[in-house]
Amino acid sequence: MDEYQSVLIGLASILIGIILASLVIRQLLKMIRNETQEVIWKKILRRLSLPMSFIIILSVVSVAIPSGFFDDLPINAHIIQSIIFNILICWLLIAAIKSMRLIVLAKYDIKSENNLKARKIQTQMVVIERILIVMVLLFAFAVSLLSFPKIRQVGMSLLASAGIAGIIIGFAAQRSIALFLAGFQIAFTQPIRLDDVVIVEGEWGWIEEITLTYVVVRIWDKRRLIVPITYFIDRPFQNWTRTTSEILGTVFIYVDYGFPVDAMREELTRILENAKEWDGQVNVLQVTDAKELTMEIRALVSAANSPASWDLRVKVREELIKFVQEKYPQHLPRTRVVLPDPIDAKNKKPV
Repeated sequence: MDEYQSVLIGLASILIGIILASLVIRQLLKMIRNETQEVIWKKILRRLSLPMSFIIILSVVSVAIPSGFFDDLPINAHIIQSIIFNILICWLLIAAIKSMRLIVLAKYDIKSENNLKARKIQTQMVVIERILIVMVLLFAFAVSLLSFPKIRQVGMSLLASAGIAGIIIGFAAQRSIALFLAGFQIAFTQPIRLDDVVIVEGEWGWIEEITLTYVVVRIWDKRRLIVPITYFIDRPFQNWTRTTSEILGTVFIYVDYGFPVDAMREELTRILENAKEWDGQVNVLQVTDAKELTMEIRALVSAANSPASWDLRVKVREELIKFVQEKYPQHLPRTRVVLPDPIDAKNKKPV
């Protein structure tokens, strides 16, 4: 076979592969009939189309080009072809894994108000996706190494000592294995989920990202706290949205013993009825402590989530302080003695 014929065969096989790939993708698009799923499937096909096209093209080229065509080359063409094919299969599998996550998460709205189940599924899918991708990469790397005959022979000879090597590697990589297993445990037991409100190391924030080795906590002031994933297995922490996002908030006011509590109770009701952050569930005002000079009044209110609870507590605190200042300033707590004005004994008038 001369040079021109080989070039023509190569170009023709590539062209046939491109045509077949486009036909397959077009046929898959025709199968999408549900308009609500069209956007999702288009994203999926966009992920899968490129590696799928290369696989089809490579398959057509390997079939169309006759055997022995690359025998004169200084490198083994079959090994190169096998490695490229393994890379493409790995690419396709990773795209399929990410597409699987899109399909599952499409059924759950993470932006809804009551998104506990959606966050649970999303957390599991993120961790499972990363674990599967790592496994696919390791498998593809191992298969590519086995394409070389010398490496394959060395690998077969080392199988007898694989047990001892595994023990040595296990001792050396205890920390990495612990992180990997902690990722599994968090994915299925779920002490934390994506977008959970937590208090970690005295910082209040949201779970922003969960990886196989660390967790990113977005602090309320936009800082990021990076915590090893084993932290949430080994140490106690607060999770404010473990079962529900509803939360109670408290406001403390200190007044003297002459203050009318019932008047403040009525004022609290008026404040909450005009506050959009209040969910209408809890409205309680009680005297919770009596000190030497003052009594402690606690307002207990409820909100749909922690950000709304914070805003509601700030609003209630400001309004109650304003109420005491304007209506009952004489009952503000004092730490000094107030003396009456001195009176001139002769004129009977204040000095």
